[in-house]
Amino acid sequence: MNRAQAMMNEEALGWVIRTRDPEFDDWDAFTIWLEGDPERAAAYDVLMAADADLADMVPAEPVVMPVAANDPGVRRPLRWIGGGAIAAALVAAVSVGLLSRSDIYSITTRPGETRSIALDDGTRIELNGGTSLRLDRKNARFAALDAGEAAFTVRHDAANPFRVTVGDAVFEDAGTVFNIVHSGDATRIGVSEGKVIYNPQAEAIALPAGRALSDGAEGLRVMDVAPQAVASWRQGQLIYANAPVGDVTQDIARSLGVTLAATPGARAMRFTGTIRLERDPSRFFAAAAPLMGLSAIRQGNGWLLKEGDGSQN
Repeated sequence: MNRAQAMMNEEALGWVIRTRDPEFDDWDAFTIWLEGDPERAAAYDVLMAADADLADMVPAEPVVMPVAANDPGVRRPLRWIGGGAIAAALVAAVSVGLLSRSDIYSITTRPGETRSIALDDGTRIELNGGTSLRLDRKNARFAALDAGEAAFTVRHDAANPFRVTVGDAVFEDAGTVFNIVHSGDATRIGVSEGKVIYNPQAEAIALPAGRALSDGAEGLRVMDVAPQAVASWRQGQLIYANAPVGDVTQDIARSLGVTLAATPGARAMRFTGTIRLERDPSRFFAAAAPLMGLSAIRQGNGWLLKEGDGSQN
């Protein structure tokens, strides 16, 4: 491990320790730190996934530093002092025992490929195409969606909720079937059964069945969604209600495994309806493009969606 990696691990551990404090409220600084380097979120996720291991290593009660008789300063818990002896020892232990351990593993699917995973706790995860997911062999109640789309059918356990981290966001189940899409800096979730809590330690937005949330360039938005539309790709169809065609384009590319782009005008349009997936791209676009009020043009090995019905092409 190089010096830069070691420093990042130490910083990540410091944030884990601080965010575990019930009185922690400096979420803006934490977000700025995460956004400074894409690898920071991964390091933080691994440490948070090892929460049970850290609980054994960190004292349940803060260790109080002694204060000299002539020192009027306030006593501070050693547990929260960055760079202190305990923090340094934890960094060393985590670096060797957690960040490099084989228990954290990744599962990926190619565009157009799907995969179903059964976890030991009874939870089932279904991955759509072009998806990357991390799991922990020691903690069946953790998943990290790095990119793509996954549907979760979670066995509820109020004492040990299932958590999915997506970038710097956390989704916590409350007995749930839900679908998450993560692409670039944008995240979408729809809930078809039960309830999901978005960022339980921050915004704590409750999403019951029939509700969806998007977090992207337009900010955080909560909206209604038809339960049957959630993870509809599993039934070979994509169902939308007033969805941006830009999102629809990404979903099609992921599900079919095709290279697909759209003109700015097409991306800005919105679509309501059901698109049936068809493995033959020519047949698929012949039916789907007119349904969206668009035309589809083959471009090399990919396709382009543009405004109009294609009568002039």
